[in-house]
Amino acid sequence: MKIKELTKAEEQVMQILWQLNEAIVKDIIEQIPEPKPAYNTVSTVVRVLEGKGFVDHKAYGNSHVYFAVISEAEYKKFTFDKMMKSYFNNSYKSLVSFIADEKKLDINELDELTKLIDNLKTKKK
Repeated sequence: MKIKELTKAEEQVMQILWQLNEAIVKDIIEQIPEPKPAYNTVSTVVRVLEGKGFVDHKAYGNSHVYFAVISEAEYKKFTFDKMMKSYFNNSYKSLVSFIADEKKLDINELDELTKLIDNLKTKKK
């Protein structure tokens, strides 16, 4: 199944489902900071997520317990790959350069990155 990009509201609900593993709509609303959205709003978002293949449910009478079908790791990979393609032309050098410049990394942080890269190189051999 092809993963689709989520809206901010959808992503917020998914973050909660990933954290709770499974939940009813009321549980999701409890995790959302103030001002809390209406029950029907959250219920609609969950059903949209179900339509997109991110969420499924188990029915217990009139209650539905929702759970994630797409893992957080899968969505992270999808969003990272999209960002790399859209903003960095699939160049990790461009990404690291951007982070170093934008976040104004100091020499110690740059040394840590260099050590991390060296460790990864050693593991690949």
